[in-house]
Amino acid sequence: MPAFDFADLFRRTPDDDGPDLLAIDGTDRFILDEAPHVHGDALRQPGAVAIVDDQRGVLTIGVIAVHGATNVRVVQDSLVSQRALQANAGTFGHRGFHHPDSLEDAFRDARLVLLRLTKSLDRLDEIARAVARFAAPDVVLLCGGRTKFMTLSQNDVLRRSFGEVVASRGRAKSRLLVAQDPLTAAANRAAITAPWPRVVHNDELGMSIAAHGGVFARSSLDMGTRVLLDAMDDAVPTARVAVDLGCGNGVIATAIARRRPGIRVVATDVSHAAVASTRATADRNGVGDRVTTVRSDAGDELDEGSAQLVLCNPPFHADTTVSTDAAEAMFRNAATILQSGGELWCVWNSHLRYRPVLEKVVGPTRQVVRTDKFTVTASRRV
Repeated sequence: MPAFDFADLFRRTPDDDGPDLLAIDGTDRFILDEAPHVHGDALRQPGAVAIVDDQRGVLTIGVIAVHGATNVRVVQDSLVSQRALQANAGTFGHRGFHHPDSLEDAFRDARLVLLRLTKSLDRLDEIARAVARFAAPDVVLLCGGRTKFMTLSQNDVLRRSFGEVVASRGRAKSRLLVAQDPLTAAANRAAITAPWPRVVHNDELGMSIAAHGGVFARSSLDMGTRVLLDAMDDAVPTARVAVDLGCGNGVIATAIARRRPGIRVVATDVSHAAVASTRATADRNGVGDRVTTVRSDAGDELDEGSAQLVLCNPPFHADTTVSTDAAEAMFRNAATILQSGGELWCVWNSHLRYRPVLEKVVGPTRQVVRTDKFTVTASRRV
């Protein structure tokens, strides 16, 4: 029997001559084709399927529309991906999924978990441990990724939590990893009890840093962040509210809250894992009562004119792709968040030459510090 053409799901109606609304790539197609073969019974059982890091909603909509799965549990670290799923599900008329509040709720008694691989081994490790700990004994974890980005280390990570890990042959420049036989406490207690988030005490800062899997810089002090921390005592000393835009593991938000007892900090990130990491870091260092965490896309849900200071160490990678789009979106939103006279203090890799963009989008920009690799600038909202 030939494989179903999942692309048919995402085309417009014949009367609509516009472009397709949602593209399906070879990896998504491979995962959806193989799902019934690795655990078809789970697809027919309500609530037995979980999806992890579905980029655009293809996996979720596919298992519902083609395979008949119901009450599908979805875990998406990126708010952008979560919004894309919600939008595409509405466009194509497919519901029957929800986003649980925790990994335990997401995987409890699950029998089939479909996972789109990212470059982060820590993210894979945290998910795999949670699946092994909470899912049904016969669970199958089906992981898919682009072959050029996959490594043998991913197999090794899965073997920490599963007794059997098998790699597929390549297809359409993609490959699958199939993990089953979750390790029990008796077989390998470390596989299901290793704690996330991981917490490391940084002597230089006198701070404990917590990080969930996949968070930028993990539980360490990023070099660019260090440069910004060294300079930020001079950043708008009278600020009552500061925003950590792209909070990651929470070092910046926690550091300024510790240094300025009277300040309130709003820490925001597009990543669920980053927001949770920042919450854990702030709480562990005694400033959780003054650090509010918000999941948003480049700060797009923060109120206009709500802060006198924005601090930012913007990313210039989107998973495996080099991009400055996220940084420029942060700069635009920072201009909205800042009150008149407020400042955006930003650290960036000097070769990116962000200053003209900052001048245009935020306002007059001055160089505060420049090292061999990093530049710190202060941009004033006029």
